Amino acid sequence: MASVQLPDIDLTGRVVIVTGAERGLGRAMALALAEKGAQITVASPDKAGLDEVAHEIEKIAGKGHALAVATDITDLAACQNCLDRTIDAFGDLHVLVNNARRFHRGPGIPAEGNNLKFWETDPRIYRETVTVNVVGTFNMSRTAARYFLRKEYGKIINLTTSIHNFYKECQSPYGVTKAAIDSSTYIWADDLKGKGVDVNCLLPGGACDSDPNRPPRPGRQLLPIDVMNPVLVWLASARSDGQTAGRYNGSLWNPALDPDRAAAGCREEPSIRGAG
Repeated sequence: MASVQLPDIDLTGRVVIVTGAERGLGRAMALALAEKGAQITVASPDKAGLDEVAHEIEKIAGKGHALAVATDITDLAACQNCLDRTIDAFGDLHVLVNNARRFHRGPGIPAEGNNLKFWETDPRIYRETVTVNVVGTFNMSRTAARYFLRKEYGKIINLTTSIHNFYKECQSPYGVTKAAIDSSTYIWADDLKGKGVDVNCLLPGGACDSDPNRPPRPGRQLLPIDVMNPVLVWLASARSDGQTAGRYNGSLWNPALDPDRAAAGCREEPSIRGAG
């Protein structure tokens, strides 16, 4: 059951690709978009997990609202296949949500995750994390941007993290890759300025209840898994047209405000701009 109230915004007719959508934040975002009427391609290498989410989407929004496409975002041809199949199924693409990232915890990784001093980090895990989080996000964005440029309209939404993860100890490689995503967001937004394509990043604003492998910690309160969904719905809608190079914090959303004012209140100062 949803724990946050979505804004009164209709996404009927909007077509969205959500990567990493078979679980966690990706699944939560896909279901929120479905609740508002969007047609959604869910993408990840886990086809069985995608099929389950697609079934959930169609229970919410009806038949014809979901497409599951097995996609390895580190493979540029797979990214193009995801776009092509989306257009074949829905006739268009309006929004790309870059949520996919290398799992922080799981088999072969300590219970607390890959939070190690940089010299203790497994070089294989470092390389895989950079490849998925940075190169994979570039691959999907490049593929979508070339389509958006032809139609002179589109939105790219990149998932990032709290700024303290960019510099605190034991955040290499994860914090490194998310700092790269922030940087990419601002660079791509400038590259696309005046071309009808907006690029923004979105973050929960704290540790989120999205990882079943996260060990319990007494006294820790996690943000709800759907904390970003109100901002996501606004960013995916025409109401955000022209808003670009932003960093939106889901935990700052005020549901008592008009959606445009609530979204403005979620916009943080970019983390790496104007610094000399």
